[in-house]
Amino acid sequence: MTISAKVERHLADAGIAYDVITHDHTGDSISTALAAHVPVDAMAKAVVLKDAKGYLMAVMSATYKLSEAEMYDVFGRRLELAHEDELVDIFADCDPGAVPPLAAAYGMEAVWDDCLADLTEVYFEGGDHDSVVRVKGDDFRNLMGDARHAQFSHHV
Repeated sequence: MTISAKVERHLADAGIAYDVITHDHTGDSISTALAAHVPVDAMAKAVVLKDAKGYLMAVMSATYKLSEAEMYDVFGRRLELAHEDELVDIFADCDPGAVPPLAAAYGMEAVWDDCLADLTEVYFEGGDHDSVVRVKGDDFRNLMGDARHAQFSHHV
């Protein structure tokens, strides 16, 4: 598999130039960055949360951990992690656990962490565990559209 069809279409529709970097199969974002030989802090990951309003994708650096308490303080929502089996239908064109941090491509609401605000390049899984997408930082932030951003995670 390569990047998902929805991610590819979303990037094309937005006119975003990108590169795909292949690497050995990995199981998490930090391992992916290391295997792809890209800066770990510049690797964006998606964490899908849920509440009574539905799903929310939180996007942050792979080296950061989400704070549910800060999510509540910032967004006023009591969110919990969505289970991987809940996401199979939403991310049907992706390998399980390889959620691209492009919520709009999947019709999902998003928030992104301020830790991504000043990056010159951003890398992310495009839907599989064998490749990484590289885009310019400004292009990534444009892909976030009108999504709110704030500090809701901390470096680990």
